[in-house]
Amino acid sequence: MDQNAIGIIVLIAVSILIYLGLAHRALDRMKLSDRGALLVIGLIILGGFINIPLPFLPFNTAVNVGGALIPVGLAIYLLVRAGTRKEWLRALVGTVATAVVVYVVGSLINSGSTMEPAGRAAVIDAIYLYPLVGGIVAYLFGRSRRGAFIAATLGVLLVDIFQYAWLINQGAPASYTMLIGGAGAFDAIVLAGIFAVILAELIGESLERLSGGPKTEGRPPELVKGLKKPAPDSHAGIGGGAENRRGSNKKEDEI
Repeated sequence: MDQNAIGIIVLIAVSILIYLGLAHRALDRMKLSDRGALLVIGLIILGGFINIPLPFLPFNTAVNVGGALIPVGLAIYLLVRAGTRKEWLRALVGTVATAVVVYVVGSLINSGSTMEPAGRAAVIDAIYLYPLVGGIVAYLFGRSRRGAFIAATLGVLLVDIFQYAWLINQGAPASYTMLIGGAGAFDAIVLAGIFAVILAELIGESLERLSGGPKTEGRPPELVKGLKKPAPDSHAGIGGGAENRRGSNKKEDEI
């Protein structure tokens, strides 16, 4: 099956979970509404068929809208709305750490042509390796749902930038073609972000349950209230909803 088709199926499955309300808590912590998340997924799927060429570069380079621009735009939106400076800093540190680890692991494990910084053993395809490694590293550094998504998405994008610099250093011919986010809906940038959020949700939720709920000591009452289960009609953020939904989360440093 075509990789882009698999990616669309994955995103449709995520859309169904959102529609059924099963992703409500994760979206609430990420300051996204159900409608906003579904809109982003739709844009990723449609944008996966659109490539924007970047002129005046040493070799053919283009950016895929769905595989790169949309998820990166969402990551920047979440970074701007980060609850605290600590969360903002963790997300940026996680971005750099994710990029470095993914690039190094990819270079050691994957095989490729002479124009690829890889070589020893083709154990797993990069389209699966990058999201797996990127998601894990991004969660370890980002910790919160937002931080993990930001670190995974921007970190894997940085890997493409590292790759671009490597190709220039290797003297890639003008006929060489590089497509950032080229797998569209199934690109590593998209999958890494989804996997990082899943890890943050599963591990974060488990830790919360083991500790008896979110930490409340020293936190304002309105923030503590915002950490409880959100009301069914409380969604806002990207895509609309109740205007006051996020008022109590402005200083949140998520688990």
